[in-house]
Amino acid sequence: MGPTPDPAVTALLETTTTARLRPLLEGNNISFAIGFKHINYVSEAAVLNHFKEAGLPAGELYGRFGLGFDIVDIHSRLAALLAVDDDVEAVVTPAVKDGDNTFKFKVAQYVQRDGERIKCATSTVRVALRIDGHIKAEEEWPAGIERFAADRLGAGETREITATPVPYGDLGHGRGISTDPVLAELIGDTNAFGWRWRVPYFYCHFNDRVQMSGFLRIMEEVEDLFLADRGLPIKRVLDTRGWIPVVTQSRIEILDETVMEEELYTVYTVESVFKTLLYSTRMDCYVQREGKLVKTATGTITHGYLTETAPNQWEMAEFDEATVTALNTPRKVAP
Repeated sequence: MGPTPDPAVTALLETTTTARLRPLLEGNNISFAIGFKHINYVSEAAVLNHFKEAGLPAGELYGRFGLGFDIVDIHSRLAALLAVDDDVEAVVTPAVKDGDNTFKFKVAQYVQRDGERIKCATSTVRVALRIDGHIKAEEEWPAGIERFAADRLGAGETREITATPVPYGDLGHGRGISTDPVLAELIGDTNAFGWRWRVPYFYCHFNDRVQMSGFLRIMEEVEDLFLADRGLPIKRVLDTRGWIPVVTQSRIEILDETVMEEELYTVYTVESVFKTLLYSTRMDCYVQREGKLVKTATGTITHGYLTETAPNQWEMAEFDEATVTALNTPRKVAP
């Protein structure tokens, strides 16, 4: 048997915590509802509070022990709309199994509606502690935490490329699809959309790498660019059909580190259109290193549309034929 775990580590692994949280106004993009990205942000905030309640807040993990807090996997399902004025009761339950090298938590988000406790969303969140090279630990690590510490966040699979990449920083074709030979090779004949973009520092943390919230923003933005490319820009669809985008579930997993100011090749592939009500897409993110592509993140998201039948009353909208055709008809990427 190993040493007795530090009480703070035991609390992380065994104690359920509850946080009272408010979604940020930034997430109130359409009507009064909060979008999927900020629903994930609430789950992230709840897990951060869990570490704080245990006595190991993210800042102290970094400053005292040289360990960076990194969410490496987040999988969320929407059960009911979360509104901008909601007070969220976020319950975090540890779910770490023997042999796991990441913390695993179940997060449930509840709100009060007409005197009833309603579950709005659930998330499964995995956290790794990245050993940092920018700062020297001031103290010995708490006993039991070493199994969750990693020198690097994964080692993404590599992919050979035959295309010659456009030089770094040559983004004159804009933020949408462009005449990028690497994107053209990645997409091929699949039903996908491609986006190449230089990742800014404000998507990153700990002086170094893209954090989970950055990938959530990337997923939201590539969806916006994809819809515009398919002739379904959100504003036009909202104005002409009264449809509001809704996400029923999403997942993002970090496979390797994406470093600040690397150029990210994001491929957004339509995987299915289900009964004219929902469509599912997969996001794969790559960076170029030593003449190869390294997959650094992957994720899935399921979308539909809501329509307002009466003030603040919503139901699922059924796709018309033009929408189904647009979702299933890729635009050719020029090499």
